[in-house]
Amino acid sequence: MIITIFLWPQMRQRALQNARMALIKKIEENTNSRVVTLIHRQEQIGLFGIPFYRYINVEDSEQVLRAIKTTPPDTPITMILHTPGGLVLAAAQIALALKDHPAKTSVIVPHYAMSGGTLIAMAADEIYMDPHAVLGPIDPQLADPTAGALPAVSIIRAVEEKGVENVEDGTLIKADIARKAIKQMEELVFKLLRDKFGDEKARSLAKKFVSGEWTHDYPLTAEELIELGIPIRKDVPPEVYELMELYPQAVQARPSVEFIPSPYRPSGRGLERQSTPP
Repeated sequence: MIITIFLWPQMRQRALQNARMALIKKIEENTNSRVVTLIHRQEQIGLFGIPFYRYINVEDSEQVLRAIKTTPPDTPITMILHTPGGLVLAAAQIALALKDHPAKTSVIVPHYAMSGGTLIAMAADEIYMDPHAVLGPIDPQLADPTAGALPAVSIIRAVEEKGVENVEDGTLIKADIARKAIKQMEELVFKLLRDKFGDEKARSLAKKFVSGEWTHDYPLTAEELIELGIPIRKDVPPEVYELMELYPQAVQARPSVEFIPSPYRPSGRGLERQSTPP
């Protein structure tokens, strides 16, 4: 009994992994492509179910690059993305590797792929999004010991408005780094888009996504992206949603959302207004 208690989390995790692999195999057969997932959620792990937060990091990029490298050049790749973003270096490596794959590449976003996730999506030949899924801006953020992260564009604007003579040396250094970060990111986005849109359109989109026109967490819907001239397909395979169910969030003491699982067919009549007899 005690051994079972200790082994139960590992047994449950193994069962989830097996179920994921089976569903990924099914998606591969349906799409005739190699499927690679990059899904960041809070999973309940360990004996006490302690959750941890995940973002795109170098371990992710190493594994994704290995998956792309071992995919035959004539085999299409489909990436399923669900991420808040992460390290620029890691996201850029994945995006460049995906762009350079000779066969067709597709990215599927069932819910959201922000920041670095958007950068990866831009590298694909096709982007599939749920009608209510979102991407996000790719404006660089600079680490700050007190604020956590500051938009590079905002640092530059603050210095320009106050005047160089009224700003501390540390802020001037940050502004210099911010300018470099914006220029580097714009060139990277341009490189990812130029083959699909041509130089002029690619440059315009790169400036728009990097310029700080939106806040970093602004949700760009499929409709907004289409208005910007980025083709989006909305026919996300249903198996992708099934796959997302196999990446459970950390268990809460009280569930925030509850509903009867599909297929849902209401039984009985709808709510009726009670009338008081005369």
